[in-house]
Amino acid sequence: MLDEESLVSAISDINSVHIIGAGLNKERTAHTAVGEISQRGWRVVPVHPRDAGATVSGSPIRSELEDGIELELVVLFLAPERAQKVVKKLLLKNLHHPPLIWYQPGAEDETSINWLEEAGWKVVYNDCIVRFLERNNMVISKIPLPWFRQVIDSDESGCSIWTVHEFGESSDLPVSKVEWVGDLLELEQSNHIIPKYIRGLVNENEDLENCARRLAN
Repeated sequence: MLDEESLVSAISDINSVHIIGAGLNKERTAHTAVGEISQRGWRVVPVHPRDAGATVSGSPIRSELEDGIELELVVLFLAPERAQKVVKKLLLKNLHHPPLIWYQPGAEDETSINWLEEAGWKVVYNDCIVRFLERNNMVISKIPLPWFRQVIDSDESGCSIWTVHEFGESSDLPVSKVEWVGDLLELEQSNHIIPKYIRGLVNENEDLENCARRLAN
């Protein structure tokens, strides 16, 4: 496991923090961690399958870790058995640039920690990510990114509705099925069929963000 100084250096070079288990339940520490980490400048990506499409502290909740997305720091706010399943899936992805995996207190699973260490991945446990950032007075410059969402039209027509939302904009859980949600970075990187389709609609002399905004009008 990395020592404190090495960990400070590693996290200083990171822009994105994926928080697995962060949903709408305000009683969960994962929920409050989203806002606390975001206020320090990091791009926080909450992941919770049941609450995908809503927001936590202005950050849209994703349903899963999609293929193609660059992962830098993955924080596990999960029971040990669920943490093990997430780690197993990550290891099976054979990522060229493995992320730092952080087990929040209570998420530690000896088996999956051993898997990560044997695979040469960086791993942290027995510490809280929020307290670590506070302890080391860590902040970075925010990069404001718009986010996008596609849902099934609630009129049962079978059509989909694509919308654009500004950085920090809050939203309740949609009443209809969420087909995809993500920010501009995920729109650029994700292998999900919807972002791939949007990327294919970019006109000449138009960037991806302007294309996505045009399609929302």
